[in-house]
This record gives sequence, C-alpha cells and structure tokens, in this order.
Amino acid sequence: MCGAHAQVLSAGEVSVALRLDSGTRETVQQADGLVKTFGPRGTVHLLPVDDLPLWTGALSALPPGPKPPEQMRMSPQQLAEVIAAIGDALTDDDLTIDELSDEVIRRTGSWAGDLVMPAFQGNWPRWRQAISVAANAGVLCYGPNRGRNATYSNPHRIKPFDPLPGEEALTELLHRYLYAYGPATPQYFARWLKTTPAFVKPYFDDLPQGKLDGQTVWYAPHDDFPDDRADGVRLLPYFDAYGVGSYPRELLFPGKAFTRATARGQAGNYPLLLVDGIVAGVWHQRKSGRKLHLTVEVLTPLNRLRRAQLDAEVDRLAEILGCAPSLTLGEVAVGPHA
Repeated sequence: MCGAHAQVLSAGEVSVALRLDSGTRETVQQADGLVKTFGPRGTVHLLPVDDLPLWTGALSALPPGPKPPEQMRMSPQQLAEVIAAIGDALTDDDLTIDELSDEVIRRTGSWAGDLVMPAFQGNWPRWRQAISVAANAGVLCYGPNRGRNATYSNPHRIKPFDPLPGEEALTELLHRYLYAYGPATPQYFARWLKTTPAFVKPYFDDLPQGKLDGQTVWYAPHDDFPDDRADGVRLLPYFDAYGVGSYPRELLFPGKAFTRATARGQAGNYPLLLVDGIVAGVWHQRKSGRKLHLTVEVLTPLNRLRRAQLDAEVDRLAEILGCAPSLTLGEVAVGPHA
C-alpha cells in the first residue's frame, strides 16, 4: 500500500483492516508496528514503524515547495532551530499542540510564536509550518489522544532509527510505488509524492518499460503480474490507497465514475465500490448504535454473483467496525467527506 491515508483515522484503520485476514479496527489500533505521521503529499498516514528510515530519508530529500509569503518565512537557521526544538521537546513526553507550542517558543525565541500563519479561525504561530518538515526529519509523529486532544511524540521513543540517504530512499520508494500501483509514469509518481516530474525522472532510467493506453509506462524491477484479471467486489473507505495511488484515472474511473467518484480527477473524496478492480459506484455509511447502515450507489447493474459478493463485502465491513449490517441500494445523496 505504501501507507494508509489517515487524515480521517477511522477510514485509515478500515483500509488496513480490509487487507488483513479477519482484521478489525481494533486489530489495527492495537498494532505495535504502525505509527501515525505525515507521509506523501504532507498528509497524515499510518506507516509501518520499520519503514520510517525509508520515508524520512525520501521525504526529506524532496525539493522544497513554493516559498510561503514573506511575512511567514523562516530562515534556514530558524527552521533548523524549530526542528531541533520539536525533537527535544518530545523526547520524554507526549504533548498537545498548545504544550508543544509553548516549548518550541521557549526553546527558540518569541519570533517562533508570531501569529503569521493563516488558519481556520485566525492565525497560527510561525513555527507550526514546520510540523510536517519535522516529521520528515524523523523527530515528530502523533502520540495517543489525550481525551479529545491529539498529541505529538518523537518516533525515536518507539524505535530509534537513522533516515536512509536520500537517493537510496527515493529509489526504494519508487520501486515500492510501482509494485503497488504500477505500471506508471514519472508524472504519476510525482503527483503521488507532490513533487515535480523533472525531479523524479532520473530514478526511472534503469527500469523496464512498456505501453499502457498508448503511453510509455515503467514497471517495478522483477515485477511478475498474474495472468488472471482482478475479480470480485470491494468497498473501499475514504482516501483508500488504491484509488489515490492508481493511474491513469480514466481507466480506474471509467465513464460516469470519473465525474461521480472523483473531484475533477482527485480521488479520495468518496468511498469507492470496485467491481473487478474498477470503480463502479460510491457508498456511504451511517452508524446507529450497533447498527451499520450502508447505502451503495451502483453505476452499472450487478448480476446475481456480484450482488452476492457485495453482500459478503458489506458483512466484512460490518465485522471490521463491530456492527450489524444493513444494506440499501440507491442514490448516495450526501456530498464528499460526509
């Protein structure tokens, strides 16, 4: 998977559980080998702890994005000070964002607390723009919630590690991406990582090539595709890695699915119904006590076999969530992220 998107943590837990025999959300929550941190595109992911050397090495090697507005900027020295302060503050304790802010400002200076970063209901202090950078540097991840409040921790408290050298890490990450989502192009990989095709293109130089939908694509080395086509029905939650990582979008989301299940080509906004690996609808869930009410909007008719497979998938999803299932076939009236 190359990680599970966990901005909506419950959806990330379902993504992982779906790929485990008899896995549930509780299985994922109790797993010692996962960490919630910032992954590709600066978004929150569940990643294997053992892969942190790979991820921190690769993400910290990406070229910086566009510069923030001048009033927000930190000098390279100030950014380094903030990252060091974050790592030191989290060495022994899990801290809420307000507690971490106090510690960072105390350890660096009042400039770190200047309210210059536009946020939802006002401005955040300057240092907060460095949170994902600190995660990429390997000194910040999420800790256990404290009531309703999220906390941050230092991943070295889980397992000490050193980031891999950037070129080695990016090469390995590309091979894993191609194994999970390939064949692909430099443009697809760059979009997935949120960087430029020109930066990642050299990493494709020695990889095997082929043709897909009329364009040149690259494969993972020693990749061995099965002869059988994908088969079956799947229900994938918001931002599941399969929909987010797979290209070309027009092949995965054919016809009506492109407009119904993406936001102008951006995947993840709707939970997906897959039939034989291709998006064939969207769905929505509503929990009421121990009951799970699922509405599935099917874009192409299901035969008797596919309907039975859908029923089995609904039962599996209910098992993951610890609920009794109820299925309705019909229009999903709610919008994205509902």
